[in-house]
Amino acid sequence: MTRKLRGTLTVCALMLASGLASAQEVPSMKMTTDIPEGVTTPDNIQTRVGELNFFDGVPDAESAQKVYNLLDFTHAYQAVLDGTKIASMEGIRNGLLQYGPANETALLFEGLMDSRALFLTANTTSVYMMSWLELGDEPMVIETPPNVLGFLNDAWFRYVTDFGNLGPDEGQGGKFLILPPGYEGEVPEGYFVKQTNTYGNWVLWRGYQKDGSTADAVGNTKNLFRMYPLSQKDNPPAMNFVNVSGELFNTIHRMDAEIFNEINAVVQREPLMGERPELLGHLAAIGIEKGKEFSPDTRMQPILKAAAAAGAVTVKTVISKPRDERFYWYPGESYWQTAFPGGAYTWEIDGATVHDIRAAFHFYATGITPAMALKKVGKGSQYAFTYVDSNGNPLDGSKTYKVNVPKDVPAKDFWSFTLYDNQTRSMLQTDAQFPAIGSNDTDVVQNDDGSYDIYFGPTAPEGKESNWVQTVPGKGWNTIFRLYGPLESWFDQTWKPGEIELVSFASDTAAQTANSESAEDITLRITVDGRVSIYGVQFDTASTRILPGSEGTLEAIAAMMADLPDLKIAVVGHTDHVGGYDSNLALSKQRADAVVAELVGTYGVANDRLFAAGASFLSPIASNDTEEGRALNRRVELVRAP
Repeated sequence: MTRKLRGTLTVCALMLASGLASAQEVPSMKMTTDIPEGVTTPDNIQTRVGELNFFDGVPDAESAQKVYNLLDFTHAYQAVLDGTKIASMEGIRNGLLQYGPANETALLFEGLMDSRALFLTANTTSVYMMSWLELGDEPMVIETPPNVLGFLNDAWFRYVTDFGNLGPDEGQGGKFLILPPGYEGEVPEGYFVKQTNTYGNWVLWRGYQKDGSTADAVGNTKNLFRMYPLSQKDNPPAMNFVNVSGELFNTIHRMDAEIFNEINAVVQREPLMGERPELLGHLAAIGIEKGKEFSPDTRMQPILKAAAAAGAVTVKTVISKPRDERFYWYPGESYWQTAFPGGAYTWEIDGATVHDIRAAFHFYATGITPAMALKKVGKGSQYAFTYVDSNGNPLDGSKTYKVNVPKDVPAKDFWSFTLYDNQTRSMLQTDAQFPAIGSNDTDVVQNDDGSYDIYFGPTAPEGKESNWVQTVPGKGWNTIFRLYGPLESWFDQTWKPGEIELVSFASDTAAQTANSESAEDITLRITVDGRVSIYGVQFDTASTRILPGSEGTLEAIAAMMADLPDLKIAVVGHTDHVGGYDSNLALSKQRADAVVAELVGTYGVANDRLFAAGASFLSPIASNDTEEGRALNRRVELVRAP
């Protein structure tokens, strides 16, 4: 036998022996003891990322790569949730600087902000004014006007100071000295001195209308507002004031993989001392480190894309359907939400940070100040918002709703509703310049008992035009109810707003219902809730014939099934209670059968991914005592099946 052949056989024998040893039980040795349960883990397991194989705790190459892909995704996903605030401030900075240099330019909404501006949940009543402060090595002076609500937030979107009515100047205006990061130089007297941890800072102040005019607020700002280096205090330079009312004005950050580039821009530009090491660690793990180029390779790019998408649906879910009762003003009784549970503007409750709602807030809104969260009777403002109606269903621009504002509204100044686009979180773009209504509107009609009924819908209910805000068929919306100068009955909850009640379901045109049910919406709701009610598939009365005009919704369902190839669903028919149980049970099952047959025969969905069931009137989502409620109960529901 040759030496080469003997060597080959020896290697094969060793490989065989190794394979047999790994498949056999480990022999008991002299020092062997019983290992407590749970200390070891299996070498071959099925996980979210597929099958993983280890040899006594050490992964093979393929398994190691799967684990690192998962770890990188986890870091990137957390970076999106915690870093949304950073990207949001970058979006604001970019929006401001397109109109002029930092420190020299102030943007004024002299005609108020309207729905052309892409700006997170702004209102239509305050006179918005803002600027970007960029510090160098020396302090900067900000001279502020009187009678405003103003604050500074740093580039990490952290609170620096208030000024104006809730600031140390007590609404009189004054000179603020902002110290740059790490400043150790001389600090002169005569200023309200505040330290910031970043060079870039957002300066926002809101003035008030007087007799329906912005002139007083705008004039005070133009006459008094200045920003300049301390060394120029004896000869301050002039400011450039730019009126941006009616302008296309975007300050909103990205929600796709570009969000990582926005975050990276801030990391490269700012000192890291102002941000938490935990978040910086997540960022560093995916390649975002100060002083280094962020250049994800071909493996990381799809991971970042998936993490951005996962982060987007997460913040959308948390802000619209929070599962923690602390995020509701009246837990178990109402869907009105608070952005600051426990009055904590830092989202720290009992020593623990509530990460979810903090991420969701920065997706939804801007501006961090204690004044937004703390109890200030008769001062500032308070907010309640909701994405859903009294039945917990998403607010739909194709439908008409009513909310009752009870008498004795606890607002010393005024109250208002403003409507927002769920996607942009900016004002809902309708035929109206201002998608809002409130007590300052002189034509709003008050009920005889002192309350108000406010309507939301695509068209005004007859005779209710002055109490109506327009919505857009095919679009969802949400609203913020604001109280300016909130009174004690708001804080002690002896007064509360009514729920947003469905008045009518817009089923009179198939186009409206079909447009309100997109593949994206159905996919999101089946993924998050495991079920989704479908109204765009219409039937003749007491019939199983699907009416023309239902095609859009059926196409959306088929597209959802294509997007989720492993999904199986039950198609469940539901009826109102007219006609009795037995007849409705048969009708509901037959309608579900008809939908399944159409999806399979016309739209090519595999038959083994669908099954039909009928529920008669056993699962209502509204009262069967009204036509509006019965219309809601007549539906087809898609339910995720095992």
